[in-house]
Amino acid sequence: MHGERSVYDSAWVSMSLVDVEVPDGARFDHHVVRLPRPAVGVVVRGPGPTGEDSVLLLWRHRFITGSWGWEVPAGGVDPGETLESAAAREVLEETGWAPGPLRRMHGYHPSNGLSDQRFELYAAAGAVHVGEPSDPAESLKVEWVPVARLRELLAGGEVVDGLSLTALLWWCSFEL
Repeated sequence: MHGERSVYDSAWVSMSLVDVEVPDGARFDHHVVRLPRPAVGVVVRGPGPTGEDSVLLLWRHRFITGSWGWEVPAGGVDPGETLESAAAREVLEETGWAPGPLRRMHGYHPSNGLSDQRFELYAAAGAVHVGEPSDPAESLKVEWVPVARLRELLAGGEVVDGLSLTALLWWCSFEL
């Protein structure tokens, strides 16, 4: 990288033109989207209301893509907040459930050819119902989905966002 020029900047996102040189020696300007804070996502596993082995999911609409889908609780890390405390906060705010002990599963850059965005994935063992979600507009419903049904949701295309899809597939592959 030989330099960077800001094209747009806000508290949420910035875009830059970066002067790059690739391994074959070619040099050019490349657009880079920068996000100043990582995001966390949590797969919460518990008995659910019926006692069946389940995961806590949200049914949400995303206006940017015009899509509906099941998602894990997720959100941005606030300044000065640890990844783990952000993960616990997001679960509680979005679902009304306080997660049990959190364990980091994996971290990754979802679009590293365009963006420096970072996702950190956690798994939680159980949760305690504290009350209603702090922002009921976050999702149409919060539901404990039986693990036996989870593979159907994944195969049926009902989990459409990258963070949730990666978190659930990682969890099914390595944690289940």
